[in-house]
Amino acid sequence: MASANILVVDDEKNIRRTVSMVLQDEDYEVETASSAEEGLGKLVERSFDVVLLDVQMGGMSGLEMLAQVREQEGSPEVIMMSGHASLADAVDATRLGAFDFLEKPLNRERLLLTVRNAYEKRLLMMRVQSLEAGDARYCGMIGDSPAMQKIRTAVEIVGPTKGKVLILGESGVGKDLVARSIHALSDRSMRSFVKVNCSAIPSELIESELFGHEKGSFTGASARKRGLFEAADGGTIFLDEIGDMSLAAQAKVLRVLQSGEFTRVGGDKLSFVDVRVIAATNKDLKRAVVDGEFREDLYFRLNVVPIQVPPLRERLSDIPLLVNSFLSQIAREYGRELLTISDKAMAVLCRYSYPGNIRELHNLCERLVIMCRETVTVGDLPEDMMESVESVRGCTKQGNGEASCSMASLAGIEPGAMSLREFRSMAEQAYIEATLKSVGNNVSRAAEVLNIERTNLHKKIKKFDVERPGDDEV
Repeated sequence: MASANILVVDDEKNIRRTVSMVLQDEDYEVETASSAEEGLGKLVERSFDVVLLDVQMGGMSGLEMLAQVREQEGSPEVIMMSGHASLADAVDATRLGAFDFLEKPLNRERLLLTVRNAYEKRLLMMRVQSLEAGDARYCGMIGDSPAMQKIRTAVEIVGPTKGKVLILGESGVGKDLVARSIHALSDRSMRSFVKVNCSAIPSELIESELFGHEKGSFTGASARKRGLFEAADGGTIFLDEIGDMSLAAQAKVLRVLQSGEFTRVGGDKLSFVDVRVIAATNKDLKRAVVDGEFREDLYFRLNVVPIQVPPLRERLSDIPLLVNSFLSQIAREYGRELLTISDKAMAVLCRYSYPGNIRELHNLCERLVIMCRETVTVGDLPEDMMESVESVRGCTKQGNGEASCSMASLAGIEPGAMSLREFRSMAEQAYIEATLKSVGNNVSRAAEVLNIERTNLHKKIKKFDVERPGDDEV
């Protein structure tokens, strides 16, 4: 794991030199600035874990700088220093988000203890942020299908190594979750995980986004800017949809992979980073290499460990777990009651092909949470989904828009089209529907024919979402 990066901002040269020597003796990487303005400039150029900041300086004060630093996303921990600050200054510093307040002359042991505690807090916050999208081990990768078990095994093996990984799969299958899981299992897990969507950045701007730029390097470059590779220093950068990256940017990425070196756009100074690169694409990179759209040397650099993420249609047995997880998560976000799914509706969800993969399923679950109350029935599902499932499985559409499989259609279901549990459930549903129809939808009479308790039949009617025109409850 990379050492902490510390910025010391003080207008007294002796203080800067003394603090730097103490910290460097403990293997911290230290940079200094003689003013708040210079310190803010250095924070733009690169990331720091901890800032030691004097309260009173010429020009902008330390408290003013603190306020600006804390407004930045992913800001470092700030320790204030002063030899003649008032109690009010200490209160203001705490209110603005300072980690601690040290009095000058600085005590060496107190300084080191405070810096260590601030760095540990910084690492903890970064850890929480990198894992907030999923569980700590697999970052939201849900499913027990053989395909998902194979992916988990690969992640467990490659995660703790330094190996580069190329994640392959259709759009929406969850390649980013695989990348986050690899990062979570690596020795860089306490550092940044930076995701870059290469397809969403215009080709003329991607080099600037990745590697930063110098002031005046192009129209609109009013200040020096650090790139995403620098933001990921010591951690992991995830280059999503790398197949859409320009050839010019590919050349620079190759250079970083080979030596850790890069230059900002418009600059000539070499910079160095220690970054693990994980890439992903929905394209056939081998074909892109043949067509001259992707560098062959970069392809071989990235493709050290390939992981293929299957489309959702190839792991339909994971649908119940995914649906229940999404409904629970979205219900919490919207402040809604948790929905239940009728067996018939779940059976339809488990037989749809999902051209949009996980993303499509998640969007559907969000729609259901918004539009439904208590129980999701077949009638709540999208019409195009119903038509797709019916055309594949031989179900018939009823007058109210719901789907049902007749007794006759059961015989036409091909072996392997569904699990035994699904077939048993569908057969039970079809037999109950046929029996109700034969007795004029009289529940009591149907219970006698089926030789079950009337209350039990009512439960099954509700469970299977059985259609009963007229609803004769006698």
